Amino acid sequence: MEVSGPSVDIVHPEVRAYINSLVSALGGVSADDDGRYQLGDDALEVLRDIKRWIRFYDEKTNRMDVARCIYEANLIGGDLLPILATWPENDMDSKFKSRLALACYEVMVPLTWPMERDRERMTVNHHRHMPVLELAQVAYKQAIINYDSARVLHTAVRVALPSMALPIGDRTQRDQGVIKLVLFFLRNVASISPPPGVKYDGDETQVSRSATIDAFSYQDIFHLLLTLASNMGDEFRNEDATVMEIIYHLVKRVDIEQMFMDEQQLHRAKADELSTLMKKEEAMLKSHSRPSRHNRFGTMIWMKREDGRMTTLTGQDAISDSATRQRKMDSTKTFKPPRRGKKEDKLDREMGPAPKLDSRANQQLRSFVEDLLDAGFNPLFSHVRKSIDREASYLMQYHRRQFFYLVAWFLEAERMRRKSKKESRPAGGAEGSEEVTSFNLVAGVLNQEMFITLNKAMHESYEYKDWHELAAVMRCFTQILLTVQEMMQCGNEDDEEIAENTLSRLFYEETTHDMLANIIRTYKDQGFDYLDAATELLHHFLRILEAYSKQNVDMQVRSRKRTRRKKKAAGKKKADGEAGDGDDDGGAEEDDDDGSGEDDTAAAEKASKERKFDFHRFSMRFTSQGVVDTFVTYAKYYRDLSEPQLKRAHRFFYRLAFKQDMSVMLFRVDIIHLLHKMIKGPEPLDRSAMGSSAFREWEELVKQILRKCTRKIEERPELLVEMLFSKLQSTAYFLEYGYEKQTVSGGKAQARPAVELEFKHTEERDRQVAIVVGALLDKRQADEIQWVKKVLSDAEVERRSWEDAERARQLEEAAFDDEDDAAKEPEMPPAITVRGEDDARQTAVFRNPHLRLLMTLSGMRRQGHASEETRETPWTIPGDISADHLKDTQHFISQAEFNPPSFDDGKAADSQLRRKTAPRPPRKKAAFDDDGDDGDSAHGIDLDDFLDDGALFPAGGPTARRAIDAPAKKKTAARRRRKRDDDGDEGETEAAAEERRRKRLEREREKARKVKSALYVREGDDDFDSDEDEAFFAREREIASRAEMAAKSATGTTVTPVLPSSSKTKVNKIVDSDDDDDDDDDDDGDDDDLVLANQAVLSSADTDDDDDGGVRKRRRVSVEEEEEEEEEQSDVDMTVPAEKDRAEEGDDDDGEDEGPVLARRPRVRGGFVMDSDDE
Repeated sequence: MEVSGPSVDIVHPEVRAYINSLVSALGGVSADDDGRYQLGDDALEVLRDIKRWIRFYDEKTNRMDVARCIYEANLIGGDLLPILATWPENDMDSKFKSRLALACYEVMVPLTWPMERDRERMTVNHHRHMPVLELAQVAYKQAIINYDSARVLHTAVRVALPSMALPIGDRTQRDQGVIKLVLFFLRNVASISPPPGVKYDGDETQVSRSATIDAFSYQDIFHLLLTLASNMGDEFRNEDATVMEIIYHLVKRVDIEQMFMDEQQLHRAKADELSTLMKKEEAMLKSHSRPSRHNRFGTMIWMKREDGRMTTLTGQDAISDSATRQRKMDSTKTFKPPRRGKKEDKLDREMGPAPKLDSRANQQLRSFVEDLLDAGFNPLFSHVRKSIDREASYLMQYHRRQFFYLVAWFLEAERMRRKSKKESRPAGGAEGSEEVTSFNLVAGVLNQEMFITLNKAMHESYEYKDWHELAAVMRCFTQILLTVQEMMQCGNEDDEEIAENTLSRLFYEETTHDMLANIIRTYKDQGFDYLDAATELLHHFLRILEAYSKQNVDMQVRSRKRTRRKKKAAGKKKADGEAGDGDDDGGAEEDDDDGSGEDDTAAAEKASKERKFDFHRFSMRFTSQGVVDTFVTYAKYYRDLSEPQLKRAHRFFYRLAFKQDMSVMLFRVDIIHLLHKMIKGPEPLDRSAMGSSAFREWEELVKQILRKCTRKIEERPELLVEMLFSKLQSTAYFLEYGYEKQTVSGGKAQARPAVELEFKHTEERDRQVAIVVGALLDKRQADEIQWVKKVLSDAEVERRSWEDAERARQLEEAAFDDEDDAAKEPEMPPAITVRGEDDARQTAVFRNPHLRLLMTLSGMRRQGHASEETRETPWTIPGDISADHLKDTQHFISQAEFNPPSFDDGKAADSQLRRKTAPRPPRKKAAFDDDGDDGDSAHGIDLDDFLDDGALFPAGGPTARRAIDAPAKKKTAARRRRKRDDDGDEGETEAAAEERRRKRLEREREKARKVKSALYVREGDDDFDSDEDEAFFAREREIASRAEMAAKSATGTTVTPVLPSSSKTKVNKIVDSDDDDDDDDDDDGDDDDLVLANQAVLSSADTDDDDDGGVRKRRRVSVEEEEEEEEEQSDVDMTVPAEKDRAEEGDDDDGEDEGPVLARRPRVRGGFVMDSDDE
């Protein structure tokens, strides 16, 4: 006989009893009043008790017992929603109803808060309760957005509306808490979705993305989000991250192309998608059909192989064709090693599957996205970017990933909107009739500050191995490149100028090039989303950079290399020793860093310098085996890739094999097998799905690669062995060319000519010659001057002899020729070659910048292009240089020798020179390598004058050039955070990196605890006790009287108290309403007004001074105070002396006298006015 024991309750019985009694005391449905909900006697206190149970039992003890009991008691659906329905929409003056509704939302927010599966902090209770509570949250969402008796989301907005209507300076801390609470509630509702792998018993269509969007549209939540986004930075500041998070959960993984289709196009696209999926399913089932129990037996065949051996196969599918028999035989001998189970991806769980929106939700979301792009995109995302830069305390790590994901998503949405408008526009319609183009609507993420944030996030996420954030950053970078490319092709002259300026900044930093090469080369197992983002970025980066470098021949990039600073004494000694041979700089480049101390011998720094960009050299960095393996891994998904994705792999293989002549990197057995399988294998590319032209391109590419492989094997039979292995660069070079790559002995690079110099100020020619001669004399190089004079003297004699002979010949021919023949132009004299008489002189001509400048001023020119110059390159005196010009140059040099120039303050002649920068060529239309024949060639406008839109894109990067005669500005060295050890070691151990990641995770957890603990509106903020106020004012009056008596005894004068204050109070500051005072672009903002501190004190005293004490006091707290409390900073004090708790903190903050403060003129507010941070 089996004895069944009592059922074990996983929740403590006392906890369940307490919660059930509280739910019962809250109220219930009345049978006498037509089924209406009747509140209990102390409903408000009961709700506060439930809130305390959730906060102090579940959250403090890290348990979920109270949440489980609340779910089983049906608190939200049975009590809270009916309570909210008792507040009519037209009743806005009922304070009790408003407080009751606020208490309901204070309970619902922690119950719907997103659950985190942190395995380090999870206990047994988490494993017991989380599966149930995840389904409970889905039930909560279904009840909230589908509740018929009241608009629950709209009621939440009504709760926060009085606080939002106040100006930002008049909002109390309670007002800020109410606004945050409501936004967190909307965020929770938007983020809840059925958990993966668990079957939901209810109707999933009622909690789908379409239902959520429909509820947000019907209950006016979209209007709230638009209002908050468009006024972000003016009336709202700390709400930027929450608003962004709500939008993120609404638009994540939404197909943008389908969203901007009309209804007819949408039906056609869905029909095509269904047809494609059915064909794929049929092919998959046909190729993977397994034998059933009926046809598995009864058939056995012998197959004779090429070596004469017999193989036995069973099953009816073995008699179909030869390919099936081969595949069946291969499947029996394939070794499949054991694999570890796939780790649960936190981001995949958060993102969920791609939603399928119905036509109504599609239209509602499209309208919201267009309105947000028109009015709120720039203010919202500019403010979020500033918050990320200053590392605000309320920002979590995932907010940065969501920011870059949304920027990429909205940039793509804007491009799709332009495309749909262009397709719907009639054939002769004007395109540029709008006053504000669509590129101005997204300009807030196309400025220099955004690029700095993007590069910083890319480096940090790669260093911390945060692959999900790095994938979001790469997608954002890709969409920025595509948007700028579209600007260059739009046909608008101003947009094209801005686009070229933007590209110059994106491509200027070589560290970005290095990071991209490292990302694509070090791919291992980060997932398909990361792989797709990396290959997409590399594809567009290479083709746009190639087109840009072709139209900007002298493109410059800033490269950094690690150098070691020597001691000053050693540096001086080396400089004195090399003064005679003329180095690259020639003393013309000013040194900004004079050293920081005596102990700088082994300190490493990164020296930056500009150099000419070589695209071929850059593209060769993507021919290594690691990059090839990344694209081979990507190509293995060819059955699931779309046509644009397959195009990326095709372009890379084509560039590698034919443009860079590195097809040897593809000659590996598995790569050749993959390429053959894509075309001729049992599961080839789907010709019908990808199009016949794209399939023919792949077929031709594979055929040419196989043909090159066959030829290379015939040339070099050793390739048969190398096809089994990956190839180093040296091995690939040998297999390609038949000999090893030659290197210069001693490890020295090829010598380069001296840097070109120019004059800092515009001078006359004789003055220029005198300056250069003076610089050579200062360097004790008079022999170089004498050699130049000798060359000029010989050239003058030769040129004058030729001119005399030519003149005599013309006179002789003029006597016998006709007038037409006599009128022809005279011939040019031949060029005179200039060479050094020995190796030392030839080296000086190649390496001495001052000598080269003097030769240039004398009329000498070098042959060939500057980039191809070598030590043996000759110089010539062209035929257009007359003998008189050469004689004048000799006279100027001789005059400067006997009377060298002098300058103010005893400066040397070398101080009047500087390095010459590369000139900018005229703009040409960019031609991208994958453009079709239907490109916008009609818009090929040649723009010679480069105009920089300073208001939209502030100066920065390589385009910020100083005028040649402009006075030099004082250079300030930027303080950089040291990321490496003092010994200059580039590497970092795995243990140190893991420790940094652990500390970073701990900081994130602490921030999360602070954010969640600040959810609750303080109980004392609801109402104030008059007795407490009277006691407070009595204490303040006593303090003021003591201060007055102390002042009388000290000075002997009468002091009239202006306002009650503590013993030491700081004078209030009136600061700018913008919270990004540390941004660089605010340094040159509008005119500032000087506000006296005592006026601020008097103005604040008028509202708080109340002798009777019967009037309710409104505590005024600004947003700066809230940020000070959250971030625990004390740089700005906004205390009000009349407030009790803030007055006590004044003693600690006092330490120095505060003077008048500059306040920037406030910006225009109201409506949907956009405010750019670039002003």
